[in-house]
Amino acid sequence: MKDNELKKAVQERYGKAALEVRNGGASCCGGGGGSSSCCEPALYSPEEREGLPQQAVKASLGCGNPTALLELRAGEVVLDLGSGGGIDVLLSARRVGPTGKAYGLDMTDEMLALARENQRQSGLMNVEFLKGEIEDIPLRDQSVDVVISNCVINLSTDKDRALREAFRVLRPGGRFAVSDVVLEGPASEEVRRNLQLWTGCVAGAMEISEYREKLAAAGFVQAAVEPTGPGCGPGTVSAFVRATKPGTK
Repeated sequence: MKDNELKKAVQERYGKAALEVRNGGASCCGGGGGSSSCCEPALYSPEEREGLPQQAVKASLGCGNPTALLELRAGEVVLDLGSGGGIDVLLSARRVGPTGKAYGLDMTDEMLALARENQRQSGLMNVEFLKGEIEDIPLRDQSVDVVISNCVINLSTDKDRALREAFRVLRPGGRFAVSDVVLEGPASEEVRRNLQLWTGCVAGAMEISEYREKLAAAGFVQAAVEPTGPGCGPGTVSAFVRATKPGTK
């Protein structure tokens, strides 16, 4: 499959998911069958969900809760790659407070419309949703303190470029902290070519060792990939991925 074919399929799947949520339904990222931790409301505590628009909770298509696994400080700038309906952006905005800011980046018009409506309902002013791709982030160099993401890096057709872009926009000492799906072992070519498994967060997933290697190649240090639970399909697990950009703020 060509990269543009995969990208189009991802846009169509998640655009449809956004419309389903706006029409009163719910959706999920997992497409590989079997047990899945993806999209379970339990990923977010009742305290986190309190006060959030219901559509933001229903559109939480991730495989974890990156905002619960790292410390965010007042005044920090956070970027969420592939922000979807915006739940992780809104939670981050709460934690960094009015002196901080939370950006969400998504390439799907339907998701951006949903996220902006969720922001309006939340009343949070320190939030901005941007249209773009994680391989070409529309922010200047060294402009954010923390990069988060939730079950999105695996969907990229150029993961090396996506990680280099995350490194570029982080300030020295900045943190990369994402939830993602990883493979427990090598995937067959048949799986890699399966469009449904790719958009379902399975076929594009990396092995843990490969993830660490790509983070190091992008320039990150202190890379760690920690399994946190079942994945979105056979042969996968959810994981929390951490790394740091060298230097001090």
